Amino acid sequence: MNQTVLAETSARSPARSHARNLGFERRLAQALEGEVCFDAFTRGRYATDASIYQIMPQGVAFPKTEADIAAALGVAAEHGVPVIARGGGTSQNGQPIGDALILDMSRHFNAVRNYDPASRTISVAPGIVLEQLNNLVRKDGLFFPVEPSTASRCTIGGMAGNNSSGARSLRYGKMVDNVLALRAQFHDGEAFALGEGALGGNASPRIRELMARLVALADGRRDEIERIFPKVQRRVGGYNLDELLPANPNLSHLLVGSEGTLAITTEATLKLSPLPAHRVMGVCHFPSFRAAMETTRHIVALGPVAVELVDNNVLVLGADIPLFVRTLSDITRGQPNCLLLVEFAGDDLDALKRDLRRLDQCMADLGFPDAVVEVVEPARQKPVWEVREACLNIMMSMKGDGKPVSFIEDCAVPLDRLADYTDAVTELFARHGTRGTWYAHASVGCLHVRPILNMKDAAGVAAMRDIAEAACDLVRRFEGSYSGEHGDGISRSEFVEPMFGASLTRAFEAVKDGFDPENRLNPGKIVRPLRMDDRSLMRFPPGYATPIPAAPALDWSEWGGFGGAVEMCNNNGTCRKLAGGTMCPSWRVTRDEEHLTRGRANSLRLAISGQLGPDAFTSPEMKETLDLCVSCKGCKRDCPTGVDMARMKVEFLHHYHAKHGLPLKERLIAFLPRYAPIAAKLAPLMNLRDRVPLLARLSERWLGFSARRSLPVWRRPWRQAGNAATPADVKGDGRDIVLFGDTFNRYFERENLEAAERVLAAGGYRIHKVGARDGDRPLCCGRTFLSAGLVDEARAEARRTLEALSPFVARGARIVGLEPSCLLTFRDEFGALLPKAETEPAAKAAFLLEELLAADLAAGTTSLPLKDQAGRVAHLHGHCHQKAFAAMGAVETVLRAVPGLDVRPIESSCCGMSGAFGYGAATIDVSLAMAELSLLPAVRKAGAEDLVVADGTSCRHQIRDGAEREALHVARVLELALER
Repeated sequence: MNQTVLAETSARSPARSHARNLGFERRLAQALEGEVCFDAFTRGRYATDASIYQIMPQGVAFPKTEADIAAALGVAAEHGVPVIARGGGTSQNGQPIGDALILDMSRHFNAVRNYDPASRTISVAPGIVLEQLNNLVRKDGLFFPVEPSTASRCTIGGMAGNNSSGARSLRYGKMVDNVLALRAQFHDGEAFALGEGALGGNASPRIRELMARLVALADGRRDEIERIFPKVQRRVGGYNLDELLPANPNLSHLLVGSEGTLAITTEATLKLSPLPAHRVMGVCHFPSFRAAMETTRHIVALGPVAVELVDNNVLVLGADIPLFVRTLSDITRGQPNCLLLVEFAGDDLDALKRDLRRLDQCMADLGFPDAVVEVVEPARQKPVWEVREACLNIMMSMKGDGKPVSFIEDCAVPLDRLADYTDAVTELFARHGTRGTWYAHASVGCLHVRPILNMKDAAGVAAMRDIAEAACDLVRRFEGSYSGEHGDGISRSEFVEPMFGASLTRAFEAVKDGFDPENRLNPGKIVRPLRMDDRSLMRFPPGYATPIPAAPALDWSEWGGFGGAVEMCNNNGTCRKLAGGTMCPSWRVTRDEEHLTRGRANSLRLAISGQLGPDAFTSPEMKETLDLCVSCKGCKRDCPTGVDMARMKVEFLHHYHAKHGLPLKERLIAFLPRYAPIAAKLAPLMNLRDRVPLLARLSERWLGFSARRSLPVWRRPWRQAGNAATPADVKGDGRDIVLFGDTFNRYFERENLEAAERVLAAGGYRIHKVGARDGDRPLCCGRTFLSAGLVDEARAEARRTLEALSPFVARGARIVGLEPSCLLTFRDEFGALLPKAETEPAAKAAFLLEELLAADLAAGTTSLPLKDQAGRVAHLHGHCHQKAFAAMGAVETVLRAVPGLDVRPIESSCCGMSGAFGYGAATIDVSLAMAELSLLPAVRKAGAEDLVVADGTSCRHQIRDGAEREALHVARVLELALER
């Protein structure tokens, strides 16, 4: 280990904010076709990956072509700046960060170059996302079998750089086993290609001489390599000198796992595999962690494709995450301490079912009878794998400063040593007063383990160093590998020499110097390492604190303050996924890290901790970062750590508008519930805007409402019939309802509230008419005020509404609403606006119409006289808040209760309207682009007689404007189906 280098790197403070290098920036902008960004906010967003580290880069470039990459390397060399290639930024050990120019390969450099299904090969640019690649080749019955849990957002280039593997590596191996060839560029931009066998005739003398020298280097150390390199499958530490030992080596395999320290990959040719026709899963239950570890080798002997551990931490924490509750309930029996997910795959389903029976018999023979839950149906398997893939983020959902920390994340040991190794590591944690979280690849002895440490505290960092050194000793004793999957990076590069010895480490340095003699590519990784416990390299350096300029407007005590809520983002990048779920709709359109939950959270954290300069939190740059957040709440559900960017945006806007003032457009939107009663009386005048083109253009120029977007039509408002109720009218027998008429349905679509009244009456409910005590105007949830950050006004509305409704709730009445964003405010933001004791009773009593009906239909306490629809199709689009609060199951249940109605959910993200977002002149293009991702194409394919169902008023508006179809609220669908 080079102690001089360690001392020098520790003396620097790369996390500092660099002065902007304008000369470097200008030269890059002139030389590249792709974008170049050197502003502090962009650099801050690229200062982190999913590790504990943070190093501010000097700039970020987005190459479009190989010529761009060569130009960037050349300009960086002129200015003495290192270069780091970056994919999805999901690495666990700090690989794609540094005091350097970052090349983000994912935005543009992501094309498929050549695809040959017959030969089962594909060549791609390194920025392509694995899931996109597999979606392309699946139609031909193929897939790329290296499938890490980050498949929805990791890039092929990043996978090659880290020598990634995944759950099924037991059968398919690692990246190095599935890469056929690589094209790359040296540090000075010269291109070369490496593959199997001799170099091609067009290879330069430079690459010929270099590879001959390195093959000779490996051959000269053959005995050392064969003796010292770990024998476990999961070995990704150091450089792959062992891959140069065969008589006819694939020379590209030396670059696999090199973490961008040797060259910049520009194209990867991959070996594809046939998709198995069937997969089945057995979920094995164990009473103790050691029992699972002792049993693993016996299960592996049965020939499964994967054996994955889900430990007790995941079972306990996952039970509190709505996204996973149903799945865990489906696959667990009783209260197991941990699970092993065992998958068999092949083309004969009957044979696979026999494999499950053999698994059950094996477990019984080992003392665990009736301990296997069979999961044969693909629809049941998918959510189980989603739980497994989210294990890391589930464990990171622990609140407080103590978090599971990645640094001995993926050590791998032989299976017959696995139980003893895990016991030894558990004892090691106990000696430091902590415990660990475990999950992942039991099949290959590679368990992802993270001790819970406070990395804001010097004692936590010191414990990390002690645990790392002791764990390295344990791995050597158990004949394992210190880096088993996630590479070396900053966390583990220091331990390359202890694991491989001085002689092989010098050989690794010779490899680095051969490719990159001036140390321009990703310095400090693998050889001549940065110090893993240097706090100046960390996300939480000495003196780190997260105050905000004024007292928080909302209650953040659940997270330990606003800073704690922001820090729940662990940078794993789940929000970068391009399909499935809801988040992050703006990212799916722009592919810009700025418009991503992770990017926004990093910007907020850096701003409130003072790392982006004074007043950064209330700066226009911070406003721009949050402008395209549509407050869809998708991250609240889809992000397993529960990052709630919508609520954070409310907090930010409160402080921003307090400093900069509230624009007229935002004021008009926010105060809509206050002036709506007057506006409705002037409906003909208010509706002129969409009838007179000049008025539409003026509204765009003066107010910012797009002239291309129609506005809601003011109408005679809904007025509930009957006399005002009193709490004494509530009988408390489960039939008492207060129908909450939100502003949007009340003034723009009263037919929905009228339909709800008829449906509830048909179900035998008593609907009580309740108004505000002041009798002035209807009750309001405060949603529009929250959207503008007017927290005090929203708090006043919440208090006014609760004062009216709480006496009825106390006697057993339930609150029923139609607009998801409004009704669900009772369960969500009310608790951040007012003391929980005041809000909890109403939160528990508040139901969307479909939730109420689904619960009572299931309980047999209500019924609806519904006509058979004779196979009519209903295409269902879910409102983002319905998805965020797990209400989609209820609306599907209620619609399927209609006889003969064929319900077909639309797989879509946010519709793009999101309240007032879709009306803005500055945001309408993004709004429509969100809708075009999946929603509008699906609606256009619907038959002329089909129903389109959408419970959100904004969703219905987007469908009407974008697809020229009327969408119905579920209340109207039920009303239409009622027997007359």
